Amino acid sequence: MVDVIIIGGSFAGLSAAMGLGRSLKNVMVIDNNDPCNKKVAHSHNFIAHDGASPAQIALSARQQVLKYPSVSILNDTVLEARPNNTHFDVRTASGNLFTARTLIIASGVNDILPNIEGFAACWPTSIIHCPYCHGYEERGKMLAVIANGDEGFEYARLIHNWSKYLTVFTNGPATFTQLQRAKLENNNIAIIESPIASLIHHNGQVSHVTLTNGGALPVDFIFYKPAFGQKSDVPMQLGCDLTKAGHIQVNMFGETSVPGVFAIGDCASPMRSVANAVAAGNFTSAYVNKLLIEEDF
Repeated sequence: MVDVIIIGGSFAGLSAAMGLGRSLKNVMVIDNNDPCNKKVAHSHNFIAHDGASPAQIALSARQQVLKYPSVSILNDTVLEARPNNTHFDVRTASGNLFTARTLIIASGVNDILPNIEGFAACWPTSIIHCPYCHGYEERGKMLAVIANGDEGFEYARLIHNWSKYLTVFTNGPATFTQLQRAKLENNNIAIIESPIASLIHHNGQVSHVTLTNGGALPVDFIFYKPAFGQKSDVPMQLGCDLTKAGHIQVNMFGETSVPGVFAIGDCASPMRSVANAVAAGNFTSAYVNKLLIEEDF
């Protein structure tokens, strides 16, 4: 039996593994090497790694984490986790069964993309959700937001900070209030209500948005907040409470509603960034170590 099994070995999971390894805890990270950022060329807004690829950062992190002898990383997929008295049983796709005193879920989310021709090919090359990660590189260009209603208004107001050449595609009748519409128009933000037919692109770099009314508008980059689902079924198997948005409900220490189960990273936070994931892993690892020490002392 190990002290902690971490389900997911991207930035949050590896950060937690390092903190626990440095605390002399026996840790197993189980990861299937399928991060949501696998198609992202560059990561930004992460101090000392600005502009590096997520793959490069993750490789370096794995190499550093594995220098701690009490940490192991298994290339596998967790299919099931169940409480068993004072510990948890974890079963993987390869048929392995492991036990741990504590679980940390860092399994991420799956983005649910709209059924628009060309959209999936452009995600996340020239369509992305986070302006703090990629807005600077697209500053001053012809930008677009695909959104509607209150969320669309707030999103457009935010993206307008990076470029005054902004168009909002509501992909159907706009549901802005009169005040919201007036504010958008007063800031020269075009509102296009015609449904989107397709995205024209070259190797994932969008160039035009075509509309069902026959029109086509040039764009350089699109911001879109996708719906999402938990990437792993384990949180639901364990009975972890979810937020209204669909994240795992946690407190400031990463504790879920299930004793002994913690959650960090994208699966538990709407702030999807490398820096936030690393910070969450670091903080939760210190708290988990504290609890384990208290149990043993």
